[in-house]
Amino acid sequence: MSVKKWVVSPLNKERATKIAEQWEIPFFLAMLLEIRGLTQKEKISSFFEQENGRYHPFELIDMDKAVDRILQAIDSFEKICVYGDYDADGVTSTALLYSYLESRAADVMYYIPKRETEGYGMNIEAVERLHEQGVNLIITVDNGIASVAEVERANQLGMQVVVTDHHQPQGALPPAVAVVDPHRADCPSSFKDWAGVGVAFQLIYALEGEDGDPDSLLSNYADLVTVGTIGDIVPLAGDNRRMVRRGLSHLSHTDRIGLKALIEEAGLEGKKLTAGNVSFTIVPRINALGRLGSSEQAVRLLLSEYQEEADSLAGQMGERNRERQAIEADILKQVDELLERESQRKQQRVIVVEGEGWHEGVIGIVASRVVEKYGKPCIVLSVNESIAKGSGRSVEGFSLYDAVYACRELLTRFGGHPMAAGLSLPTDQIGRFREDINRYAASLPDGMPVPVLHIDCKLNPAALSTELVNQMAAMEPFGAGNPAPLFGLYQMQLTGITPVGGGKHLRLAFQRGNYAISAMRFRMTPQEFPYQIGDVLDLAVTLDKSEYRGQESLSVLIREMKDSSFSEEDYIREKAWYEAFQRQEMLSSEALDRLVPNREEFAVVYRYLRSQKGWNYGMDVLCSRLQGQGLGYGKVAVILSIMNELHLVTAHMDSDLCQVTMLEVTGKVDLNSSCILAGLRQKRCGEQYAQQIVK
Repeated sequence: MSVKKWVVSPLNKERATKIAEQWEIPFFLAMLLEIRGLTQKEKISSFFEQENGRYHPFELIDMDKAVDRILQAIDSFEKICVYGDYDADGVTSTALLYSYLESRAADVMYYIPKRETEGYGMNIEAVERLHEQGVNLIITVDNGIASVAEVERANQLGMQVVVTDHHQPQGALPPAVAVVDPHRADCPSSFKDWAGVGVAFQLIYALEGEDGDPDSLLSNYADLVTVGTIGDIVPLAGDNRRMVRRGLSHLSHTDRIGLKALIEEAGLEGKKLTAGNVSFTIVPRINALGRLGSSEQAVRLLLSEYQEEADSLAGQMGERNRERQAIEADILKQVDELLERESQRKQQRVIVVEGEGWHEGVIGIVASRVVEKYGKPCIVLSVNESIAKGSGRSVEGFSLYDAVYACRELLTRFGGHPMAAGLSLPTDQIGRFREDINRYAASLPDGMPVPVLHIDCKLNPAALSTELVNQMAAMEPFGAGNPAPLFGLYQMQLTGITPVGGGKHLRLAFQRGNYAISAMRFRMTPQEFPYQIGDVLDLAVTLDKSEYRGQESLSVLIREMKDSSFSEEDYIREKAWYEAFQRQEMLSSEALDRLVPNREEFAVVYRYLRSQKGWNYGMDVLCSRLQGQGLGYGKVAVILSIMNELHLVTAHMDSDLCQVTMLEVTGKVDLNSSCILAGLRQKRCGEQYAQQIVK
């Protein structure tokens, strides 16, 4: 993972004290509310509200038209098709509305487009096939807001369409009987953050009429709403929060046979279900079918009334998920190999990679992994003959949609939002697209954003207890828009390192003053751990609790760690300067001063690496070890590059991982023979000359 800037949220202790007094809650909980911006009475009341919520579906524009047309179709026994989507939100939306309409004795079917052959949303061929099957009314869920041509075609064929969606309109609305979407500019709904399944729930509540009981509906459908809402990563605030909080308890003892089978297959049977484990286990299994096969099977699972069928489908979904993971790993390997061959791509502001026949259903996940590793926006393109289809992910503060929009003349299709985008373009335009999107990134007046690790607050180790975890439970469910609190434990001295889980994980002991704690670092072996007993570290941790033989104990889980004296800001700034040098861009005199090393600094780095017999840890840790000598990322990276050039070492820097192997050296090595050093010195001379001219 790339090095992030640690940012501790501001805290107004006086305001937190008032919240604690007014609401009669512990100060720790009041502090977290204040940090999250929940300071007003209405916001706090809404956050803690245990009721089912407002659920005023007719606040959504066109809801009355949608209800009238659907009730007419039910009463006239017209054939209705619920037209869904292939991800977890679309699948649960489809299952929810189909199940409800079936309970109303409607003549209803459902249709899920195939990702690879039909793509997202409505398509004209599917509309024509549904017409041949006698469909009179199409109701879209989780799609349709951009389907202008498809709805026009349905109208030409004598069918009608009700659109329910939650995506942003892209211009003219489709000519449907009703277009229910909270993001319509003319929609007065006060709540805008529904997932597609949330809008579908609002629809069935509206169809219930004046006698509708949201409590009864949630008893039947909260499990589906919860999975879809978590799967679509919409903010868990307002009505979303209330529904998911209720739905998680329903999900634990759902009477939906298919969901039970899926929970068991995912290894969650008997465990407390949280937004986190639903997101990482159940949602990927549903999505896997959409990525690799047909999501129609996922809908069948959610609707199944037969145990044998449910078990079989759940098993298939688990297998598909494992297949997806294998395909993802293979593409990631190819991406790593490509970036190794063409290392200049790693230095660019936006990483664009392409490969022949990469599975289109997986490239979005691969883009996310590249973003995690390099801390930069990434677009992954699957090339098939003359067309390349891509999926991209971004970092906070960089609108990938705006960046893609700036390159629209090269694209045959595009869409998305600030954090993710999809696109298609001719294969022969990939090189130009890479140049143009990086030119756009270079033009941003504030430069590229740096990766940030948001820490809610610092904690004193003396304050750690299971009671803190108990108090945090009032803030659940955690998820998008309401992440699990992340705490900073600073100036912690490492006193013990114990491998656990067969050496796959580490239990670490720390002390500060008179207080000692134990913390877990998962998925790190002793060989990968770069720190030593006695090191003083800062820890970013989450808190949980475990129970053994009736006794509760606190679990401290390390998410990230760094040397306490390490300056991430300096590191990130110098890394950007080094990459600018690699891109052969103009550099300021300040940047050049932090990049050009002298002979003594070479000697310091070389002696340290020789004493360590090389290096195979993070570049940040190496810089921490050397910062006492006045060496930061810039000079260390340049020195490693030059030593590699002169065959003193074999040095490989991949994101923030640094691998150095010492080589046998005979005779003296002339540093002045380095082309890299000569280039930097030439740049510095040019900069100094330019400054003299200006003076």
